[in-house]
Amino acid sequence: MQHRSLSRARGWRHASQAGFRLQILCTALAALGAGAQAQEATPAAAASDGLKLDQVVLTGSSTQVSKMKQSLSVSSIDAEQMGKIGATNAAELLRSVPGLRSESSGGEGNANITVRGVPLSAGGSRYVQMQEDGLPVLLFGDIAFGTADQFLRADYNVERLEVVRGGSASTLASNSPGGLINFISKTGQETGGSLGLSAGLGNRLWRVDADYGASLGQGASFHVGGYQRVGEGGRPTGMNTESGGQIKASFTKKFDQGFLRLSLKALDDKTPSFMPVPVTVSGGQIHEIAGIDPRKAFFITPSLSRDTSFNKDGGWTTTATRDGLHVKSTAVGLEAGLDLGGGLRLDEKFRKSSNSGRFLALFPADNGGNGTASSFTGTLFNTSLDDLGNTFNDLKLTKTIASGGGKFNVVGGLFYGSQNVAQTWFWNQYRLSMDGNNAQVLDANGKASSAPIAEGWTTWGGCCTRSFDVQYTQTSPYAALTWEQGPLNLDFSLRRDEQKASGYSLSGDNANKRWDAASQKTIDYKVAHTSYSLGGNYALSKDLSVFARASNGVSFSADRLLYGNPLDGSVPVALNEIDQQEAGVKWRGAGLSVFATLFNARTSESNYEVTTQKFTANKYKASGLELEAAYTVGELRLSGGATFTHASISDSNDASTVGKMPRRQARVVWQLSPSYTMGPLELGASLVGSGKSYGDDQNTITMPGYTVVNAFLSYQLNGKTTLSLQANNLFNALAYTEIEGDGHAARALNGRSVRATLKFDF
Repeated sequence: MQHRSLSRARGWRHASQAGFRLQILCTALAALGAGAQAQEATPAAAASDGLKLDQVVLTGSSTQVSKMKQSLSVSSIDAEQMGKIGATNAAELLRSVPGLRSESSGGEGNANITVRGVPLSAGGSRYVQMQEDGLPVLLFGDIAFGTADQFLRADYNVERLEVVRGGSASTLASNSPGGLINFISKTGQETGGSLGLSAGLGNRLWRVDADYGASLGQGASFHVGGYQRVGEGGRPTGMNTESGGQIKASFTKKFDQGFLRLSLKALDDKTPSFMPVPVTVSGGQIHEIAGIDPRKAFFITPSLSRDTSFNKDGGWTTTATRDGLHVKSTAVGLEAGLDLGGGLRLDEKFRKSSNSGRFLALFPADNGGNGTASSFTGTLFNTSLDDLGNTFNDLKLTKTIASGGGKFNVVGGLFYGSQNVAQTWFWNQYRLSMDGNNAQVLDANGKASSAPIAEGWTTWGGCCTRSFDVQYTQTSPYAALTWEQGPLNLDFSLRRDEQKASGYSLSGDNANKRWDAASQKTIDYKVAHTSYSLGGNYALSKDLSVFARASNGVSFSADRLLYGNPLDGSVPVALNEIDQQEAGVKWRGAGLSVFATLFNARTSESNYEVTTQKFTANKYKASGLELEAAYTVGELRLSGGATFTHASISDSNDASTVGKMPRRQARVVWQLSPSYTMGPLELGASLVGSGKSYGDDQNTITMPGYTVVNAFLSYQLNGKTTLSLQANNLFNALAYTEIEGDGHAARALNGRSVRATLKFDF
């Protein structure tokens, strides 16, 4: 009980500190405002505002006001922009957002995502929550082998994407102190639809996308859309490793006092998962092994067609390895907004999802005698995603009160979430020939085989024969107060996250090849934390605003705590906490829009890494500058950004890493998207660049900087039909995103792929 009391006391101490910081922010903004009174207004905003600073923000905000009036760093990408970026999955799309670090080298799912120098010490998106229409896809962003992006698809159903970095993300959502990524769906407000047919050029891909929405009369509207595809899946796998699709639908009824919406989703998709491949390291530099191209290598071949694993019920399951990442998700959601009169509004969001599947990918356990042998050992991550289903509900009441020439918005809300995390691990090991295109399974003597050289009972000392089933329930009341008067907006918010975990974890009896009943551990604990966020925005003119914000937030861990310290409530449970401060300016004029933010972050976390079997406890600090800009002149459009970060490990249970740069954190990351229109023809590109970084916390392995170019060309055949070509990684850049700490394996972005799309709008 003591650790829960300490957490509560610490949370309210943060809230007290927040009040003092709010006074500082108010004083600073008032001073800026006084200085602005004598200034003349800047010229009117250009007709084309590339950053859409007048767009109303729906994500991470307690009130619906424009970007120009929000004290948030927020970016948005609409459906048209998404089509031009050339991304092949949701994580790749996010690489074009300034301040957001998205390592999309794992395929359709299992991406690593973080923001502004916040560490990426484990897989997934621990500090950033991925949402669909304002509710989380999963309660936790870093579930091993079960990340949120696996159950999310950015297709024709998406109207726009909103990304909040820092800000009030810590108080208006759970487990999201770093930021929010919200995919907002179309609702049929505008009648029309699209049909798209895509084909790979030089690679196997066939895909159909379609959507349509319209009014049904008397305030009712609907939207339905989805896709189906089959293909190789981003690399020359030589077989169909990508197969499946999604369908989503919504029905909306508007009435005088508000609206009611029903939404449905069904996803059943198979895609390949790309793991690191064998490499060598000498002098701190990464070197390829002959026959293995990190941009193309894929070791799930016809020689390794099936794998048999021990299941949670004590039997055996045989799986086709080319199924790779197979996810299934069905969801039903309800949303309502109701004007109760007298300045009072009620908003309700509910969704129940059934999520399951299997994660199959081959991870190199060694690099074949440092590249000298003709074969290497591969561990096949065969992980059954038994149950990742969840239920979420967010109820919010807003009261608007006019006072003294301004207005107060008082918000009170309650979030409830229930998340199941049930998986079964059984990882056989295989010996494979050192061939990145057509690896053959070999036996211990180097002869052709189809059997593993070691069963999961003995892999890595028998560490990872596991089955667990845990339910996490989270209750989070929150409150926000906003004051608006003339050019000044101030806000303060608090959130109390209380989480309970219950279930069990089980290990294998490796000697008798069964589940070890004696190893079963009871999971039964509670954690809690109070987060805060306070900020202010001052409009110096209609085209120039300044803002500042201070926040504290937490991200609770789930499965990464299992198989470590007892989780029966007898010992404190570690939290992952971030303190952030930011200040920035928004400006537009003569076709140019600029969003600049100074940031500072302090992170304290505990972590478990599957591939190294290590538990760590680190503290990090980071500061820097985030830039986002857009410029339009005639038919030329430019948009882009850059993030400059100085980060270091400030404390650690491994003293040798203190003072070093966090792994995979570059000092500079940048994006640039130019496009030019000539009548019916449009040419464009999306460039993403990164400076060098270190692959390990000891800073002994250097990952070189890179620039990846995605390009597109589209030609409007008539008013409704467009033919386009899209090239991903046009110049086939070798871009490493991660490497194992001992240097035996590294992962890179996919090599060049090209596709053509014929799209008909109606």
